[in-house]
Amino acid sequence: MIRTFGTGSVCARLISQGSKSAARRAGHHSGSFDVAIIGGGIVGLASARELILRHPNLTFTLLEKEKELAVHQTGHNSGVIHSGIYYTPGSMKAQLCVRGAMLTYQYCQKKGVPYKKCGKLIVAVEREEVPSLKALYERGQKNNVPGLQLIDAKAIRDKEPYCRGIMALDSPNTGIVDYRLMALAYGKDFEEAGGTVITDFEASDITLAAESPAGSAEGLNYPIIIRSSKEQEVRSRFVLTCGGLYSDRLSEISGCSPEPRIVPFRGDYMVLKPEKNYLVRGNIYPVPNPRFPFLGVHFTPRMDGSVWLGPNAVLAFKREGYKLFDFNAQDFMNAISYSGLQRLVMKNIVYGMGEMYRAVFTSAQVKILQKFIPDLKPSDVIRGPSGVRAQALDAEGNLVDDFVFDSGKGELGNQVLHVRNAPSPAATSSLAIAEMIADELQKRFAL
Repeated sequence: MIRTFGTGSVCARLISQGSKSAARRAGHHSGSFDVAIIGGGIVGLASARELILRHPNLTFTLLEKEKELAVHQTGHNSGVIHSGIYYTPGSMKAQLCVRGAMLTYQYCQKKGVPYKKCGKLIVAVEREEVPSLKALYERGQKNNVPGLQLIDAKAIRDKEPYCRGIMALDSPNTGIVDYRLMALAYGKDFEEAGGTVITDFEASDITLAAESPAGSAEGLNYPIIIRSSKEQEVRSRFVLTCGGLYSDRLSEISGCSPEPRIVPFRGDYMVLKPEKNYLVRGNIYPVPNPRFPFLGVHFTPRMDGSVWLGPNAVLAFKREGYKLFDFNAQDFMNAISYSGLQRLVMKNIVYGMGEMYRAVFTSAQVKILQKFIPDLKPSDVIRGPSGVRAQALDAEGNLVDDFVFDSGKGELGNQVLHVRNAPSPAATSSLAIAEMIADELQKRFAL
């Protein structure tokens, strides 16, 4: 059963407030705060909200380089509320995802953010996929994912009449939501609790003050200076960075190691033509191939009624490059000169070539999707939007699959915490991640 909460007016109001207030806050700003959070994506906003609710007597600011909040990874993702099936039992990712999904549903109901519990089928189309599917079921059981069951071909057709498979893992707790709306709601909570949001503030330098500012009676109570690329300046006692696609660069400007490096991967989606939306009811996913680093193409219904197909995964030539020919020389050279990417490419060269081919020829992508829905035709789809994933890589070419915190060394390091990697499903887990980050700040800084 599909359950929808919230109304279109809630969506419009949040988007309008996000745009108008962002524009109002842009421009020159200076001030002093107990804690500055850098990064206005869903993890930064969830963390800012959690921190100010826990510490209402402290002053907080959130700094975002764009004119609006949550416009990059948060605003360019599939919108799936994951249930926690894929992750190693007992791992941080598994625990955060299961708790995060529960908190997401509770938050959406409380705040009137629309969502749908449309479920997900992970479908085996070949006999050799069945053992992996059963292993996923066991993993999901160990992770305490609610409602999981293995179903046969007939039950697949009952749930998805146009889908074909020999067995599937049914996850009824999987849902969909517009994560940008959720992030804007977090921002609204933060401001209503007394937080200050400053947009159009691209942090370019994080340093310790050598002396008190002229005419200041504060002494060095706010010793960290955050400067923007437009010569804005904010002072704080402590800093938390949640920079997403720029998390490595934010870490480096405060003296931290350049690794793990962020390498951007673009995912291109196709969209079903509206008259073909009847082909898909809920999320339909393949059984993941453990030899390859990504989940594979899938069918994803959206809150606006559309259905996305994909994505592929190809190197992006710009960290925020959502179009095929978007290019930034610094981003491109940083990526291809990195030994970690070179080794990843060599280990997955055949897979990578296939992804690039499917990025150009949508018919090749459709051919894979036809394994699940044979009635699908190339003429049923059009090119859709793209997203860019901040993939953390180590120097050996391994995908960094867990959370990475960093502070660096010295006096500045004692007052800064960088979230260098918040891997998928970070959006689903955002409220649970925020709890973990707030705990970490409390432990490090004794807020």
